[in-house]
Amino acid sequence: MNSIKKLLQKNKESLIMGVLNVTPDSFSDGGKFITPNTALQHVDMMVTNGADIIDIGAESTRPGAKIVPVSEERKRIEPVVKAIKKNFNIPISIDTYKPEIMELSIDLGVEMINDIYALRKPGALDIVANSDVMLCLMHMKGTPKDMQNKPSYKNIMNEVSQFLQERIYACGAAGINQSRLVIDPGFGFGKTHENNLKLFQSLGELRISSIPLLVGVSRKSMVRNIIGDEENDIIQTSAIMAALSVLRGAKIVRVHDVIETKNALKILQLKDY
Repeated sequence: MNSIKKLLQKNKESLIMGVLNVTPDSFSDGGKFITPNTALQHVDMMVTNGADIIDIGAESTRPGAKIVPVSEERKRIEPVVKAIKKNFNIPISIDTYKPEIMELSIDLGVEMINDIYALRKPGALDIVANSDVMLCLMHMKGTPKDMQNKPSYKNIMNEVSQFLQERIYACGAAGINQSRLVIDPGFGFGKTHENNLKLFQSLGELRISSIPLLVGVSRKSMVRNIIGDEENDIIQTSAIMAALSVLRGAKIVRVHDVIETKNALKILQLKDY
């Protein structure tokens, strides 16, 4: 059985997905972990601090980010995945929307594909259908290039939910069992600050066929808009919002700061005393 699926079934507590950006231009940590050595050091720290999954991104998806060619994305991902597989026993997720990189990732033995386009790119469904990787389907309005150009919704929760249900149906039509799926409402992807807040407040309503919910708000603009630009405030607020996400049903929280998130989730356990 896929190790992430096994963790989701076995663990009562929610899982922490630690972010590893092997990019020069990601909004929070671009350029820090672009070599295998620096990437491994960061993975070692995240594993030590309690990460359950490592999510590797080789193309920034911040608003206005440039598209990275397949050849460059491959060059960034392949040595890092091989090094992590050799040195650590931890599931790997690859943050990509390109079918060619999905195929490479499956060949390298990763456990999840985390796709901001929810497998809408031509060929993506075909590539993943015959594998056993978990698949994270994210809601995004527009593309990273234009998604923040005045996005609007009549009812954001209804529209996000409907989109995700449509993508779940598309996966089913391609022969993908629902047990392989995870859903992500896509905070910051084609959403204003007010949209993000409303979505976060209604997060507990996002229940689709018992499919696990992944939430990623770590260090995003919505956090900065709430707390300001002081780094420590951003880190602590991100951890608190991850904990609130868990209270509202998240089974996986995608974060940059693992130890702070781990500590925030420990506090949740006090409610059982």
